[in-house]
Amino acid sequence: MVPGVAFLYSGLSRRKSALHLIWIVTASNAIVIFQWYFWGYSLAFSSTATNGFIGNLHNFGLRNVLADPSPGSPLIPELLYSFYQMEFACVTVAILVGASAERGRVLPALVFVFCWMTVVYCPLACWAWAPGGWGFTWGVLDYAGGGPVEIGSGIGGLAYSWVLGRRTDRELVNFRPHNVSLVALGTFILWLGWLGFNGGSAFGENLRAVLAIWNSMVCAAFAGFVWCLLDYRLEKKLTMVGFCSGTIAGLVAATPSSGYIPTWASLVLGIVVGTAANYATKLKFLLRIDDALDLGAEHAMGGMIGLLFNGLFADKNLIALDGVNMSASGGWLNHNWKQLYVQLAYICAAVGYTFVVTALLAKGLDLMPWTRLSTTSEEEALGMDDVQLGEFVTDYVEVRRDFRDWTPAYEGAIPFPNGKGDNSRTNSSAGSSPPAAGDRHGQPDFTNDVHRPQAQKTGSTNEKPAEDTS
Repeated sequence: MVPGVAFLYSGLSRRKSALHLIWIVTASNAIVIFQWYFWGYSLAFSSTATNGFIGNLHNFGLRNVLADPSPGSPLIPELLYSFYQMEFACVTVAILVGASAERGRVLPALVFVFCWMTVVYCPLACWAWAPGGWGFTWGVLDYAGGGPVEIGSGIGGLAYSWVLGRRTDRELVNFRPHNVSLVALGTFILWLGWLGFNGGSAFGENLRAVLAIWNSMVCAAFAGFVWCLLDYRLEKKLTMVGFCSGTIAGLVAATPSSGYIPTWASLVLGIVVGTAANYATKLKFLLRIDDALDLGAEHAMGGMIGLLFNGLFADKNLIALDGVNMSASGGWLNHNWKQLYVQLAYICAAVGYTFVVTALLAKGLDLMPWTRLSTTSEEEALGMDDVQLGEFVTDYVEVRRDFRDWTPAYEGAIPFPNGKGDNSRTNSSAGSSPPAAGDRHGQPDFTNDVHRPQAQKTGSTNEKPAEDTS
């Protein structure tokens, strides 16, 4: 799933910052692997912790993590479980770092990732899944990560974007994804990975795993079409980005619910989340937060709706299909009326804790000169690829990077914005001007009035009219 997130984010950004997002997703994945090995797993799942909020260092460096039954299921060894949970953490952070799109510095972001994993993700995972976590003991139903993964990444990304601040107005005008095919490719990879993500959370070859996969497919499909139809009512066009956005929102909502609710409820969930997440993309304007990749609308909103659906439609008979969780109470379908407010309280706790702690952590790092998170407006205009990486996701085969250093002579004078023309290329006859390269590396195009030959500006022409040969 991590490569899918990287391709998706790259396609959604401008070309001059596309490789930046692939790099930061890849590098943050490595940071999470180290953190999870170092003390992350222990802080989330250590069996000797009793405070209900966060684990201890009993399993520091994966000590004593081998063949004992895992906290998630007695059917699999703890070492395998620790690896599986590490992948959850990797995906969460991959989603979160999308908040740095087009304006975030990469090395300070990696410092942030290690700290965020320690003080935000590990507590959230402990609450929901550790046998001693307060959410687990209270009866919260969170199948595959509505709190730790979706609310953690969505609300965490919203807080990180708030600290980074808005992009410059120039970057917000006429913004469009630079490569929709990468958006589609990333979505398809994510969709496939999500089936393992949700199906694997049943921890065995059982009917509950199959149910989770079916629910994920149905919810994603309906959410994708609903999002497209809502966009169609405005522009009378069907968009690939819209379908991908809706599909991801559906998969997000299925994350906490796919192992609890019947398939017909997942169909309803797809329709509801496709609608809610689509409209939630407008909330960033009300909040005045530049959530560039809509992490709040898709991940946070989808995770919250999926958790609420568990309170309404969770079925204890479906939960028992894994042969392990035989005493679950279910939701309103099983007349367990209190489950809805349990879910709501868990959502409020996860949202509040994630936003406040993430914002404080990001602001603290941003105030230090050597860990400043955001770039300058000049660097933003050049693009993150040029400023921070020195490579580009797509580039031209060039003799020199400066267009004017190697372009062969063209007919006609070619004045440049600094007022200096190239006299060696001047020709009395009007000719063609060099083709514009687009907004390349943040440098503005020549305006038509600047690079158009003088003869065309005045309306005169040296060309003879074509003879009528008819």
